[in-house]
Amino acid sequence: MLIEDIKNLLFDGTVIPAHPLALNAALQLDEQKQRGLTRYYMASGAGGIAIGVHTTQFEIRDPAVNLFEKVLEITADEIAKADLKRPFIKVAGICGLTPQASREATIAAKLGYDMGLVSMAAFRNESESEIIAHVKTIAGIIPVFGFYLQTAIGGRAYSYDFWRQFAEIPNVYAIKIAAFNRYQTLDVVRAVAHSSRREEIALYTGNDDNIVADLLTPYRFNIDGQMVEKRFVGGLLGHWAVWTLSAVELLAAVKSTLAGPAADALNMLATNVAVTDMNAAIFDPAHGFHGCITGVHEVLRRQGLLDGIWTLNPAENLSPGQSEEITRVIEAYPHLVDDAFVAALLEKENSLT
Repeated sequence: MLIEDIKNLLFDGTVIPAHPLALNAALQLDEQKQRGLTRYYMASGAGGIAIGVHTTQFEIRDPAVNLFEKVLEITADEIAKADLKRPFIKVAGICGLTPQASREATIAAKLGYDMGLVSMAAFRNESESEIIAHVKTIAGIIPVFGFYLQTAIGGRAYSYDFWRQFAEIPNVYAIKIAAFNRYQTLDVVRAVAHSSRREEIALYTGNDDNIVADLLTPYRFNIDGQMVEKRFVGGLLGHWAVWTLSAVELLAAVKSTLAGPAADALNMLATNVAVTDMNAAIFDPAHGFHGCITGVHEVLRRQGLLDGIWTLNPAENLSPGQSEEITRVIEAYPHLVDDAFVAALLEKENSLT
């Protein structure tokens, strides 16, 4: 079960960056940079991190690499060392079919992680009922953060009935919707709203093409004569692995807008377009998302948080023109980057070494 202060933060809504993997030129773990990234997210005011997810590179699970437990362990250690006087949600990515996922969930629980972000990408042809049974098994080990992954990068489309059953699973406390599809997003929100656990599940956006609009939109359903509303309260995003201070400020601005005059929402919707433009540069939809991990790395490299954009998969690199696109959006939207904050943070850390 989630402890109360973690649950309260989760439901209030927060920024949860998807934590990258820091490598050196020899493609070995750069522990110093890895820990530095974790410190950056905490210093930025993020409410948690997700590690062992796509942005961390799935190859950490390969036997020849064997970094899954290591990166979870050092991330948890760095958070513990910070002795934060506020709740901070630790989310571990959980992948694979049930035997593998159960092992990963057990490791995460042992290391003190609060939730497991359960990927269902390994289930290619199994029935939806088999996948529900899988999620129930993982929920028996660690509180579950559900995950609807877009089909363009290996996800699978699920029915409304699937999500109704999913929402009824005890120990599911949140769902990240990254379908990149309005119809499929609506399926999940409507299913949660109609479930008996509608007040026990927080919705987080992973729709990088619609981040701010997701956070602004009320989803309202007439259920047995009663108007039920659900909203996205926060985001668990690879996009928020960069310019994280600006992401924290953006979420605060969204919350302020929701509490203010309706006209203020127009400016926030304009910000939605800017954020989507920035995301396109980082996540590289123009080339089928080929450069999404390296795009994140490139921003962090420019800021000095990483030494390079190396990945465990040699086929992953920036797409043609992607570096120029990153430069363009940084120059176009200076109010949505946090370069000065990062420079000051690194200068402070360097003075202490």
